[in-house]
Amino acid sequence: MDLFTPLELPGGTTLPNRLAKAAMEESFAAQPGQLPDERMERLYARWARGGAGLVITGNVMVDRRALTSPGTVVLDEHSPLEPFRRWAAAAASGDARVWMQINHPGRQVGSDMPGNAWAPSAVPISLGKHTRRFAHPTAMTEADIEATIARFALTAGRAEEAGFHGVQVHAAHGYLLSQFLSPLVNRRTDRWGGSLDNRVRMLTDTVAAVRARVSAGFAIGVKLNAADFQRGGFDSEEAAQVITALDGLGVDLVELSGGTVESPASMGHTTDQRTLEREAYFLSLAEHLLETATVPLMLTGGITRRATAEKALARGVAVVGMASALALCPDLPERWRAGEDVRVDVPRLGWRDRSLAAAGTLALVRFQLDRLAQGREPRSRVSPRWIFTADSLRHRRRVRAYGAWLAHEPTSGTPGTAGTAP
Repeated sequence: MDLFTPLELPGGTTLPNRLAKAAMEESFAAQPGQLPDERMERLYARWARGGAGLVITGNVMVDRRALTSPGTVVLDEHSPLEPFRRWAAAAASGDARVWMQINHPGRQVGSDMPGNAWAPSAVPISLGKHTRRFAHPTAMTEADIEATIARFALTAGRAEEAGFHGVQVHAAHGYLLSQFLSPLVNRRTDRWGGSLDNRVRMLTDTVAAVRARVSAGFAIGVKLNAADFQRGGFDSEEAAQVITALDGLGVDLVELSGGTVESPASMGHTTDQRTLEREAYFLSLAEHLLETATVPLMLTGGITRRATAEKALARGVAVVGMASALALCPDLPERWRAGEDVRVDVPRLGWRDRSLAAAGTLALVRFQLDRLAQGREPRSRVSPRWIFTADSLRHRRRVRAYGAWLAHEPTSGTPGTAGTAP
């Protein structure tokens, strides 16, 4: 199968090829409002010309009280739609299908952030000396859970209204829906916890609510960990069962990734000492999941070469996703289509502190995204420590701006009603 063969998804959407620009958190939403602006339009117009058949945005928050970082975009009932219409139009200015990734961070919220830090159970993030960087979470009530499911559906409906072709529900990387799947984080004894049948309920109810809110031709994807790479955590056997549970809910594509903030496998590091592939980190796990999967699977994680992408496709993966490689070479798919044997060298920081190395790597990616958003070219020779320091200072300014905005803006209890943040 060629990388540039079209793919028809179960819901009727056709992707023009098998390459996807996977989600990367851009972290430069316009403030006040946490909205996409002309920088996002320039960035996504660049990717639209880059040749990927599917473009997935960075995570968009469904609840303005809970952000992965102070620079993330929010789309809720109070958000004006016009900036999102311009963003969708820019991203769809090529041939690609454009999906909005929608997310709730749960407990993966900085301790310096205003708003909520929710989790299935009040289990804090454990990162040694870096533990204090994260807020101590509050266990969600039944009403919190139901309201959050409704928020995912509302955001999906507004994304369709804005012109996006689909959404991707983020249930990976240790964010809220991933936390419900994890036996390490989800210690509930009600219908939302315990057995996997209960732990998957938050995800399946969310997907069902989204499907009920959008039109039949609007695509729904799910991003799922092939494993959390933590001892006693969510693993590939349970991932196979979750994929089966999604059957019949109108899911078009399941993207496989891995890890959490405590075990950043998506950056090549794990805490359970398992060895990852040098490229296509999760390919061996994907092969196991392909044996029983009833929906097409997309694989992301460390793919930078055409030969690696073709290898994944040959093993049965339907779509190959790339993230950091497209921050450094936004037209990589188009260059492969033209016959160029281009490989992107994504820097991996060798800092001894792996948590700081992961944060530094993300800062480097954001630096390149910011250059693309300014209409400039990526820069290969940069100082990681300088970039990390500048990114940290920018983060602090954004936290203050976000806090000021949140304090004076309406928030929602249950979507469709006005309320105030607790």
